Amino acid sequence: MTDTNTEARGFALYVGVDEATAKAAGISLAELVGKLRETVAELVPAAANETYAAVALAPKGAGGRPIDVVRTALRDPRAIDKIVEAHEPHDEEQSQGLVIDTLRHKVFVDGENAELTYKEFALINYLISREGSTIARQEIIDILWAGDEENAPNQRTIDVHIRRLRAKIAGYEDIIRTVRGGGYRFDNHPDVIYEI
Repeated sequence: MTDTNTEARGFALYVGVDEATAKAAGISLAELVGKLRETVAELVPAAANETYAAVALAPKGAGGRPIDVVRTALRDPRAIDKIVEAHEPHDEEQSQGLVIDTLRHKVFVDGENAELTYKEFALINYLISREGSTIARQEIIDILWAGDEENAPNQRTIDVHIRRLRAKIAGYEDIIRTVRGGGYRFDNHPDVIYEI
């Protein structure tokens, strides 16, 4: 049944092929993307300037079927819903610990949403992704406010952001360590689950 309140405005084509597979077929991924764009332009000339292509990147050795990696990396709603459902805690077992859900940009403290702001999530995510490294306040500013220098805070304001973040993850606030004269650091912690 067709919904009369909607209209088709384009389409997405997910192709699950890695560079090695493309190379074995005698072409690079960049060339393959270029040829697909040329084909669209030949079939529908008006679409030549209305075509966008993106290559999905994943950490080396991430595993999984290439098509699933592509759909997830490019935020296909159905693929994300499937992952989210698989990670939802069951009613009978309360999720304990601190869960950083990078797909939904949320942090859960013992199963409860910590209600982090966009910048708070970006901050904890950056610290965890740099596990074991001391991150200077200026580096945090340079990364989290890149391209938005006008609204960037000063180094002392980073302490306020950290204090608010720690308050929202109460019970696990010690995962963010203060390195005197250096900045902040996240060390591996058994109660932290980092879902990519």
